[in-house]
Amino acid sequence: MKTREEILQMVENEDVEFIRLQFTDMFGTLKNVAVTATQLQYMKDNRYLIDGSCMYGELRNGEEDMYLCPDLDTFVILPWRPQQGKVARLLCDVCRADGTPLVVSPREILKKTIEKVEKEGYTFQIDPECEFFLFHEDENGVPTTVTHEKAGYMDISPLDLGENARRDMVMTLEDMGFEIESSHHEKAPGQHEIDFRYAGAMETADRIVTFKTAVRSIAKRFGLYATFMPKPKAGTAGSGMHINISLFQNGKNIFSDPEAEDGLSQEAKWFMGGIMAHVKGMCAVTNPLVNSYKRLTSGCDAPRDIIWTTKNHNTLLRIPFMRGEDTRIELRFPDPSANAYLTIALCMAAGLDGISKHLDPGAESARLFASRTEAEKAAAGIDHLPDTLREAVAFMEEDSFVKMVLGQEFVDLYVEAKKAEWNEYMSQVSEWEVDKYLYRT
Repeated sequence: MKTREEILQMVENEDVEFIRLQFTDMFGTLKNVAVTATQLQYMKDNRYLIDGSCMYGELRNGEEDMYLCPDLDTFVILPWRPQQGKVARLLCDVCRADGTPLVVSPREILKKTIEKVEKEGYTFQIDPECEFFLFHEDENGVPTTVTHEKAGYMDISPLDLGENARRDMVMTLEDMGFEIESSHHEKAPGQHEIDFRYAGAMETADRIVTFKTAVRSIAKRFGLYATFMPKPKAGTAGSGMHINISLFQNGKNIFSDPEAEDGLSQEAKWFMGGIMAHVKGMCAVTNPLVNSYKRLTSGCDAPRDIIWTTKNHNTLLRIPFMRGEDTRIELRFPDPSANAYLTIALCMAAGLDGISKHLDPGAESARLFASRTEAEKAAAGIDHLPDTLREAVAFMEEDSFVKMVLGQEFVDLYVEAKKAEWNEYMSQVSEWEVDKYLYRT
């Protein structure tokens, strides 16, 4: 744990002029306020006063003073900013004026979930796979959905026109302390993936927030726009944020059972059972946009059916081939627009609920499940994810478990905002509708 004095010394030694105090609102949008290095040392009790109404996104209703409380262990210098008069950042918790934590703060919700996990004697290791698109900007710097490349999965230059930008992203992330495992072109033109090494729950969530900022900033240098929109173009693959989870108890990976025919413990299967039992109520968080469901219903390596397999890539849950201490469960339904803090909190809690209640995920699904009709799937007991954000919000409202993890106050506010988002979407008339119906009616 770093101390305030150590941070101040680092600021002086590294010639840091500005410190960005960063936090996310309840929907996962990164916010910040910049203070000078001089001002940092005068922050009373390591707190900085802000107008806390920005925590509520478009639900802003009046002003309320809140405090940003920097997590000193998150101090890092931003490599893409000037090297004379450097800029650093600190991720912050959010407290009310009386010093109590803000219960709708995503970081606070994850922190409480981690405390419960640790009380039960568990430790998580989480390894995210973050996908994104690189598109051109127009002559005014406005993002487009245009890419001039035709590259596909793991193609290289000259087909992969984003290779240089992706390389600089990796180098920048390593400068910030990330351990990058791999990076490559994804299936769709302009689509990329960068994977970083597993870590604990809070560290991983913090890294995902930082990752998005770094990727966008480096893309801008190349005249590109990086988007984590799940499905920016029709007819191509969308972007996921696959989450690989391993669960440890007393230093042992409890998902592993060398004696089992498939190498999986009963706890691993119960964990999957918990995810499958609660995923419909979680989707409004793990897949939070109207656009998220364009990805999930597209069939392009995105899951729709609530099943698990060891081989298929377009399923809700997949078990990679590694066994022993490397045994893990891959959650393939979240997308990169999701709030990382809330997504990780819900996935951990749902899995542990499955273990505590011995929830059965059913047998592994056959490889040719996708060729079945909806009637055949229903007869086989195969359920599917919500088809729209509106459906996902309805499931969230009904799921008492999700309310327990996120808190009733958070769910009430979140549901209000997402219903408004859906109603706004439904009031729009798309180009497809005009082309389809204008001359036929």
